[in-house]
Amino acid sequence: MDVLSDVIAAMRTGRPHSSRTVRFAPWGLRFPPGKAAGFHVVLQGTAWLLPPRENPGGGPAAALPPPPVRLCPGDVVLLTHGTAYGLADHPDSPLTDAVPLPDGSWPTPPDRGPVGAEETLLLCGAYQLSRTRPHPLLAELPPYVHIPARVGAHPRLRAAVELLGAELAEPLPGSDAIVPALLDTLLLSLLRTWWLTERADRSTGWSAALADPAVAAALRALHGDPTHPWTVGELGALGGLSRAAFARRFTTLVGRPPLAYLTWWRMATAGRLLRAGGLPLRSVAERTGYASEFAFAKAFKREYGVAPGRYRAAA
Repeated sequence: MDVLSDVIAAMRTGRPHSSRTVRFAPWGLRFPPGKAAGFHVVLQGTAWLLPPRENPGGGPAAALPPPPVRLCPGDVVLLTHGTAYGLADHPDSPLTDAVPLPDGSWPTPPDRGPVGAEETLLLCGAYQLSRTRPHPLLAELPPYVHIPARVGAHPRLRAAVELLGAELAEPLPGSDAIVPALLDTLLLSLLRTWWLTERADRSTGWSAALADPAVAAALRALHGDPTHPWTVGELGALGGLSRAAFARRFTTLVGRPPLAYLTWWRMATAGRLLRAGGLPLRSVAERTGYASEFAFAKAFKREYGVAPGRYRAAA
């Protein structure tokens, strides 16, 4: 089981959307806070990201805004936590609120700007993610992930960008199916690129967990068969570690003891199945490792604070 793909599938709550847009200087957009994780790719020209604050809840880190980040052709940026941010042709350009259309797409700007105006071609979009119980793998991401363009670097990410850009520039039969698949490819490629090559400290957290042979083997097993009655000793044996050594390493890197993570993941999976609808509670219980609907409902309410039926109705 691919843990990264599994996590993204569990956290996704809706269909991603994207658009290819041209902006003529001067321009500036203010993106409001929300549940979506937004992304932008500069295809031509330049732009400035006015990034979200490191500590939007207050405190010293929120007193001063972070410095603007210049985005050059080929740069990719992902705004991870749904915090408000800005995008403009210059840090001093006034910002107007970016208001999406009812279908989630953005209004199309004019095809032509003032004579001599600098032109920026952007590929923009958003992924709807559940913020109720964010997976720690996503929660540890910084406020934004910036992948600068470098000659010969990240060929798979660049290929995903080029394919998506071409499909949006000239839709053909099948685009309605191809674009969402390419958006998923872009998101996973972007995250994989950051964790494997761009993150400065890969010795702690989920970067280290996914790279550690024993912990990664246990995570693959837990995600591959969450219904199995796993024991700490059994999981440790997968990586050739004793029960105690494995438990210490797993807890240090993942942030939860092995069986506590298993329970958390079962509940995250249950939430996804309930949001999708269609399955009776008995089937959801079976798919998340509970022998009875009653035991499942009790565990779910303990984690979410609401009964499974009410959670599904609200979702």
